[in-house]
Amino acid sequence: MTEKKKIVVLLKGYPRLSETFIAQELLGLERAGYPLELVAMRRPTDKKRHPVHDEIKAKVWYLPEYLHEEPLRVLKALVRVCRTKGFASALKAFWADVKRDFSRNRFRRFGQAAVLVAEWPRDAAWLHVHFIHTPASVARYASMISDTPWTVSAHAKDIWTSEDWELQEKLAHSDWAVTCTKVGFEQLTLLSRGRNNVHLSYHGLDLDRFPHFLGSRPSRTGADAFDPVQILSVGRAVKKKGYDVLLKALATLPPDLHWHFTHIGGGDELSKLKALADELGLQKRLTWKGALDQRDVLEHYRTSDLFALACRVTSDGDRDGLPNVMVEAASQGLPVVSTTVSGIVELFENETNSLLVESEDIDQLAGALDRMIRDPALRVRLSTSAAAKVRSEFDYHNSIRDLDRLFTTSWSKIP
Repeated sequence: MTEKKKIVVLLKGYPRLSETFIAQELLGLERAGYPLELVAMRRPTDKKRHPVHDEIKAKVWYLPEYLHEEPLRVLKALVRVCRTKGFASALKAFWADVKRDFSRNRFRRFGQAAVLVAEWPRDAAWLHVHFIHTPASVARYASMISDTPWTVSAHAKDIWTSEDWELQEKLAHSDWAVTCTKVGFEQLTLLSRGRNNVHLSYHGLDLDRFPHFLGSRPSRTGADAFDPVQILSVGRAVKKKGYDVLLKALATLPPDLHWHFTHIGGGDELSKLKALADELGLQKRLTWKGALDQRDVLEHYRTSDLFALACRVTSDGDRDGLPNVMVEAASQGLPVVSTTVSGIVELFENETNSLLVESEDIDQLAGALDRMIRDPALRVRLSTSAAAKVRSEFDYHNSIRDLDRLFTTSWSKIP
């Protein structure tokens, strides 16, 4: 049996409420016998944390987020690593990147890589990184400097907002990459230039944390003003989530159709969305909960009637993959109304286990919401089908087995 070597996992920020899928994976790897050490490029900003973060045993330390904040630490690291055999090749790659992308951010990544190598734990033999954009830039430079093999998990924004040339070079240099949607897999496979080192593995859920919901939901139809249909959405208030479209769709529903919308999550667009809701006259029908931990979110899945998210592709190419919150909602028998963007269609199928519409189409979205609000039997039929698919195909243990196989195969080739 191949020995499980210690892995340094490089993260953009840790812990983060919006990245439960990463925390879940880290805990799964620990339970599979992998010793981990976590290194983050940013300190936490969330005021809350999920229970899973407290179960992860790995040590966590932080790189300087901005080089000018810790100049002596960065200078000491550069002095130390400049004597390594790989420093010259890393510096050459860095200058080639700077010529194509001259930015302070590029210099920051090289400095962070130097610190990572200088402070590398002696008992670690592998570097794995989440996100193929800026964290993978740090990983690539660090790997060159230290001659340490590295691998990467790519997700959504990091794929679609990165330049093709940069993705190609990272895929050429990393041992392998794994991604969580078929559409992302196809894009990265195209850019891997025949290396066949890109693998598809859905994150899935820890179904022990999301057990079957054995309760029953009221057969609300939107006819009773004192018992409105409860619509839930969970997600950061950012443009790719399409909350402006969702609010506009809600505003077009007939005034005699009774519903209440609850949003869970933080995000930079929250104040703008609240202003839009006021402009649309929706104040009395909305509740903004802010960020909540996983236990509170689970309770909202179970007390709501339907889940809605209007995902879109933004002007810079950013988009969701398969939002984990939609998988969570489906696991609890909560029917989903969403769009056909990106990896959503890899779990959800219109009229079979959800109602899906084209993104940006306010009228279509309003029509789907209207149908779902009025028809409790439709909600039951669609949600039952979606929950069965989640439990048969989206168990996170499958993802951990995929990663275990990939790490084991890579390590067996090392002399």
